[in-house]
Amino acid sequence: MRSSNNINTSTHKHFNTTAMLTLEETHEIDEAVKIVPYKKAACIEALKIVQEHRRWVSDESLREVADYLQMSAEELDSVATFYNMIHRRPVGRHVILLCDSISCWVMGYENLRAEVMQRLGIKYGQTTTDNRFTLLPNPCLGTCDHAPALMIDNDLYRDVTPEILEDILNKYT
Repeated sequence: MRSSNNINTSTHKHFNTTAMLTLEETHEIDEAVKIVPYKKAACIEALKIVQEHRRWVSDESLREVADYLQMSAEELDSVATFYNMIHRRPVGRHVILLCDSISCWVMGYENLRAEVMQRLGIKYGQTTTDNRFTLLPNPCLGTCDHAPALMIDNDLYRDVTPEILEDILNKYT
C-alpha cells in the first residue's frame, strides 16, 4: 500500500486521524531518538510508533512526525512508502501478509490465495466490511522451507493450507 496525497479519511471515521502526536507517542519517539546519533535516524521507529497507536500513518500524522524529527514531510514520506510494513492508508484490526515468493508459489500459494480471498470476500489491498482484516501481498516472509506462509499482525504461520485457514482466522476477532 503506497502513499497517496489524496487519502480520503472521511469514509474511515472509526480510525484516529488526529494529526497531533499524543504525549505517549512523543515519549516513545523520544526514547527511540535517544539511541540514534541524530533525530532523523529515528524516523522508521517513529512511524512504527504512530502506526502502533493508530494502525496507520495518515498524511497529517506523517507531517507531524516529520516536524517533530526536524525533517521534511517529503523525506519522511519517501521512507514510509519504501517500507511495506508502514501503512499509509487505513487498515483493519488485523493485517494479513500473504507471501507470494517463488517458494510459496511452488508449494500452493495460488490455492491459498484463492481461499483467503474467497473466505474474506476481499482482494489484495482491501479491508473486510467489518474492519477485521486487511489483505496484503508480501514478497517474502523468510520461511521458504515451510511454504506457503502468511503473517497476521506479528504471528507467522508456516505450511499453511486452505484446510487450516479457518482455524487460523478464527484466532483473530
